[in-house]
This record gives sequence, structure tokens and C-alpha cells, in this order.
Amino acid sequence: MSRYLSRRGFLGLSGGVALSAAVGCSTSMTSGELLRSRARLPKPFTVPLPIPAQAVPVVDASGASRFEVVQRAAEAEILPGTRTTVWGYDGTFPGPTFRVRSGHEAVVRVRNELVVPTSTHLHGGVTAPESDGYPTDLVVSKGGYSPAVNAAHQAMQNGGHGGHGGHGGHGAMVVRPHQWTTHDQAKDYVYPLAQRAATLWYHDHRMDFSGPQVWRGLAGFFLVTDAEDEALPLPSGERDVPLMICDRAFEAGGEFRYPALDPALIGTPGVEDDFMEGVLGDVVLVNGAPWPVLEVDAARYRLRVLNASNARRYRLRLDPEPPDGSPAFVQVGSDGGLLERPVGHDRVPISPAERFDLVVDFGRYPVGTEVTVRNTLGETDGTREVMRFRVVRRARDESRIPERLSEPRLPTRGDAVRTRTFDFRQTKRAGARVWTINGRVFDPDEHLADPALGTVELWRLSSDFHHPVHLHLAHFAVVGRGAGAPAATDAGWKDTVDVRPYETVEVLARFDGFKGRYMMHCHNLEHEDMAMMANFRVT
Repeated sequence: MSRYLSRRGFLGLSGGVALSAAVGCSTSMTSGELLRSRARLPKPFTVPLPIPAQAVPVVDASGASRFEVVQRAAEAEILPGTRTTVWGYDGTFPGPTFRVRSGHEAVVRVRNELVVPTSTHLHGGVTAPESDGYPTDLVVSKGGYSPAVNAAHQAMQNGGHGGHGGHGGHGAMVVRPHQWTTHDQAKDYVYPLAQRAATLWYHDHRMDFSGPQVWRGLAGFFLVTDAEDEALPLPSGERDVPLMICDRAFEAGGEFRYPALDPALIGTPGVEDDFMEGVLGDVVLVNGAPWPVLEVDAARYRLRVLNASNARRYRLRLDPEPPDGSPAFVQVGSDGGLLERPVGHDRVPISPAERFDLVVDFGRYPVGTEVTVRNTLGETDGTREVMRFRVVRRARDESRIPERLSEPRLPTRGDAVRTRTFDFRQTKRAGARVWTINGRVFDPDEHLADPALGTVELWRLSSDFHHPVHLHLAHFAVVGRGAGAPAATDAGWKDTVDVRPYETVEVLARFDGFKGRYMMHCHNLEHEDMAMMANFRVT
């Protein structure tokens, strides 16, 4: 929730933070099923927070930044004293952080050395269709695209995945040979970056197998910067910290545990029937470390928070709360970049794939204080803890939070040229339960909308469950929840929004950048893998 304070009192603390009323988060339904670890788990707050390495570009004569990353398996010590095989970009989990400049094209060559196909999506990117990471546009490694994979595709052509574990996977969907595109060993993804500074991320988007492949490590940060963002006196340098939060479960020996119907991820897609609502792990990782700790100065820090979980939703709070009574978090940015004005929150709800750019002032705490980030939606002791900060020293702090941050130019209802409705719901097909949009399972040849380039449309998103709905290409403003106003935490340009059970969320989506085929889907990855996706075509 967000806390009311007198304007005068709070401006004196923060340099000008707007405050918004709280809109409560529904917890009437869980977002998945808990998968418990078999490994011995470490005591929380004993592992240092890792900071992902930064990708190093080569700049060519055109001014474009060129990168190359290799998707490969590697061993990592995630739980102390054990080894975990990760599938990572450059063999790391998270993958390297890309820090790139708005308006300067970046070309990322992704080389696949895994045993399975991959497709890399830049989440939040304004990208041409051929570089968007469409789920049937695959990069296959040498020898990796095996007859078993072809057999799985043939099985889909012969009637889908029906009958496995009772839920049917993609049900009656048929994926025909012409719908698959493959690239031998590597692909160049071209990102024009004609967009605002924002905290983006990249992850695997392979058809039917996004859930298990992201679970094994295929994700990382992609930070876009620009002059507007850099000119603000917000915390920077070592006080600008990316935090990828996700949950996992572990086998006794330390390997990732995941309830895939085919652990090799080359045959039958889907998860065991108990987990079709989503897979929740019992270990919370931040930047790939379990319940880590970071030593901080008594100063302001900018925390770029990403929920990279498959299905878990979090509601973050600080313990102890600031002793001066001011809001725990000051939000300065959302999925699509800077807000117009900062907003104070005591609780931050964050669904899979959402990002929150938050400032926390550790200068409000005495040196020696341990400040714990807790998750009020956790169902176990471990999932109620996220990470800890130790305030270890006084230090100079020249940062501040301006009263005005940006001019995001959000659309209004009057800008909408059309209204459409999309219902995200579990339905039955041939006796099997499947996740659908408007009653339909995904078909790469179909599209449910045809917005015109440069227009704004009002989309009404409804659901029967917690569905974090993500639009590729288009950014949107949330303008309504149910019969009420948006939540305080819905502010700014978004690309993902948590549609709660039996709720309708209204968004104004702007279709800028490129024509062609794009997707919307539920970012609960188990739902996505079970066909809760649909195409739209920008004309």
C-alpha cells in the first residue's frame, strides 16, 4: 500500500515525492502450487548478494553496439556446498547485464550450445518482429535439434499434447511445419532502442518450454539509459543495484527441481497435473543467490527490482520500516521507464515480469541496522524472506529525488480509436483443462486483433485467476481496475499488468515502432507453455 503523509512533511524528506492512495491486492487465490526442495537449505542472510557482470560491446563504424553471448550449461554454487547445473547466457545465472544507450542500435548475437532450441525475447523492447523472440522462431545448436524434438513437433501436429497429466498441454492446437523457423547455431537480434530509458530484461521464449528453460537460468537484465535519466540526481554507480528476484526448488544434490513431464525438455511439454496453475519454489533467489545480504552505506540506493519468477507474486515490505515514518519505498520508474512524479509506497506488489525502479534511503536508519526485505504473500518461512541490507557506514550522499522526474506523455481515454476485450481463463477442450484467451488456444497463424501503427486502443483484460498479462511491442497505461481507479503501483508506462481473479483491468495500449506479428500472453510461464498466448498484427 501507499501511505498518506502531509505534503510539507514528506517533501522535506524526499525532495518532492507525490503520494497515492492504496488499492489492496487480492490474495483470494494462490498463483501456483508449491514445489518443495529436497536439498538442505542454507540459513537466510548468510550469502553475499552477487551483481551480474556487465556485457562488453564492440562498437562498429555505424555506431551500433555489437555483443555476443553463448547459451551454455555450466555449474554454479547456488546453495552453499552444492553444485547446480544452470543453463545461462555465457553460462551464468542471471546472464550478463546489457547497459545500452537509447537511440543507439544494439545487435546481440545469441549462440546456442545447449541441447535444446531457444528463442530470446527482449522483454519491454520496441523491436521488429524478426528480432522479437517469437516462440516458434528457434535457434538450434549443432546436433541439438534432434529427432526427438522433431518427433515432439510431429506429435503436436497429430492432435496436440492431450491426455498428459489430465490438463492436456496445448489441447487441440496444431503446430504445422511451416510455422517453425530455425536458425543454425546462432542468430543476430537487432534492437533499435528507439525508446525511453527503462529497466528491461531478456529471457528464453521457446514454444512449450519457456517455463523450465527460464527456471534453469535463461534470463538477465537489459538496461536502457538516456540523457534525461542520467541528468537526474538519483543514486548512481554502485548505488544503482539491479535485483532479479525469483524462486526455485532444489533436488537433494543441488540441481534445480522442476515438475516437467519430460525432464530432458525435448519431448512432451508441460508439467505434472498438480502444477498446471504455476510452479512456486520454496527458495527465494536474488541475482541467483538464496536470501542474500548486501552491505550498504547510510545513503539512498536505487533498486531496479525485477520479478523473474515463473508464477510467484510478491508483496515487498521493509522490516523495520523507516523510523521517521516516511514511506519505505519511493517509486521512480515502472516497466517502461521514469514516472512523471515519484510515488511513496509501504508495500510493493510485483507479479511475474513486472519491474519497479525504487529508491530506498538507508540514511534514515542508524549504522548497524539490518533492514530485511520481506514478502507478505509467502506461504512458508523461506518464501516470506527475500534479502537483507546491512547499514555499515556513514557516507556522503549527494543524491536526491526530484519532485518531477519526466514527461511520459501517457495516453488518455480520448486517444483510443477502438475498444477490445480479452478474457484470460481456464476452459475445457475434449475433457482436458487448458488456459485460453477468449476461449482459444494459441495458433501461430491466427491473430485476435489488428491495431494500426501509431494508434491507441483501449483493451479490457479479464480473468479467472492471477494472470500477469504481457504485451510485446506495445506499452500501455493502466486506467482502471474493476469499477475503480488503478492501483498506486500501476503508475507509468507498463508492458505487464497483474490481472487478479475475477477482475477487469483497462489499459490504453500504444502501438508504435513496427508493423507485423506480435504477441500477448500470460507471463505465468506454466500458463504460457499451456497455450495462454495470442497474436495481434500491427497494420
